[in-house]
Amino acid sequence: MNTLTVKLPEQLDEQLAALARREHLSKSEVVRQALAAYIRQSTAKSDAGSSLDSVMDLVGCFEGGPADLSSNPDHLAGFGLR
Repeated sequence: MNTLTVKLPEQLDEQLAALARREHLSKSEVVRQALAAYIRQSTAKSDAGSSLDSVMDLVGCFEGGPADLSSNPDHLAGFGLR
């Protein structure tokens, strides 16, 4: 196992120590678990693709409506006033 030295503000170190005591784990184990969870979450976000990728099947599925909806400021009159 490799060693990593991290400087923590005093308050964060105290919170880490309290959590480690509550969980009956070493501070190093708490940090390893937290870092692993952060990396999993970050990787899942990047693997998910963009918002456009999530709704790609909906793009272009509606017919009708004004052709200049995205470019004509008149269509925004009153937007956000409710």
